[in-house]
Amino acid sequence: MFYRSLLNSDTQLNQQSYYEASATRPAPAAPLQGAVQADVVVVGGGFAGLSAALEMAQRGLSVVLLEADRIGSGASGRNGGQAIVGYASGQGPFEDQLGAQDAQRAWDLSVQAVELIEQRIATHGIDCDWQRGYTYVADSAKKARALREEFEDHSRRGVACTWAEGSDVARFIGSRRYVAAFRENTSGHLHPLKYALGLARAALAAGVRIFEQSPVTGLQRGATLVARTAQGQVTARFGVLAGNCMLPEFGPRVAPEIAPRIMPVGTYIVGTEPLAPELCERLIPGNAAVCDNNFVLDYFRFSADRRMLFGGRVSYTTMTPPDLKGVMARRMGDVFPELRGVDVPYVWGGFVDISMNRAPDFGRLGDNLYYLQGFSGHGVALTGLAGQLVAEAVAGQAGRFDLFARLKHHDFPGGALLRTPSLALGMLWYRLKDALG
Repeated sequence: MFYRSLLNSDTQLNQQSYYEASATRPAPAAPLQGAVQADVVVVGGGFAGLSAALEMAQRGLSVVLLEADRIGSGASGRNGGQAIVGYASGQGPFEDQLGAQDAQRAWDLSVQAVELIEQRIATHGIDCDWQRGYTYVADSAKKARALREEFEDHSRRGVACTWAEGSDVARFIGSRRYVAAFRENTSGHLHPLKYALGLARAALAAGVRIFEQSPVTGLQRGATLVARTAQGQVTARFGVLAGNCMLPEFGPRVAPEIAPRIMPVGTYIVGTEPLAPELCERLIPGNAAVCDNNFVLDYFRFSADRRMLFGGRVSYTTMTPPDLKGVMARRMGDVFPELRGVDVPYVWGGFVDISMNRAPDFGRLGDNLYYLQGFSGHGVALTGLAGQLVAEAVAGQAGRFDLFARLKHHDFPGGALLRTPSLALGMLWYRLKDALG
């Protein structure tokens, strides 16, 4: 059976999260009760919604943020913590649809998105284990050729990179699995839940009213928007939908025209016991985050307390893979034989939203309702930029937002019943291609 309740699966996947175990949450914010008014209502308390709320409050707008669960409880608080320049789609959709000049502008904005993280950490005193450094790796000669092209593209676009192949790869990663690699120090990694909670504190200090356990079940559109929850409603001039793939789970009719353009994809991470400092330095010199260039990829890094956080093994069916901890531990051991048999106390996962072409999907519904979706695995940095761009648009400066809004997107094929199994079958083909190199 291809389909299982997304919400039920999502809840189960967060029971053994290293991030939840290593962050201190404040007392829950009260749910919305009664009728309130604001300039802007933001739906979703992840990176994108928090960033939008913070930016708009700093511009003098009154903002209400409605979160269905807890702040950072979705993808923003569970992801690999890797803040990466560029886009999951590559530059292809940007160059094809926007032209070379605007495609370069989009690339430059992705670099600014990483810089924005560092600025916010400094400005708001967010302790989230931020670390610069990123290594890209390839595990076959064919993948190495593709990686070389990516390295050259990064370099051409102004990101300083260092290339390695053969025995020289050991400078960047202590694994015989990889035949080529390159390193850059523009991208980086952090503790995502600590960062989300820090953004929430900053938003509250700026005057944002945050309500948790307040899923939006209905949205009345028009010159004035009315967002309804089980116990209250928010009337606002503007709205921002930043609910990731969970938005339709709570309010299927809130934005039915954009929901078919994204697909929930499960991704999973294990966390080991703390490791010896010398072992960590041998496995990943310089403490960079790492990702391979397979279609079904592995990504990994060390936490601030020296735990290997190893992610991958995506699911396109909403069903959690069987023996998830065992499967992930074996994948980790294949990359780093030294970690076979190491205790793995944490295993968790969640759902990210992907678009058909893996490019971000930002836009408007009418004149006053904005949406941010389709981050496709690059959301740690890109969500923060998205919040800033939508705040600019609401304030009347829409040029940077409209750069992304010009990208055209298509629904996933198959409709509500068939698109998930169709994508799952398609992924079997890509898994086979990865296996064959």
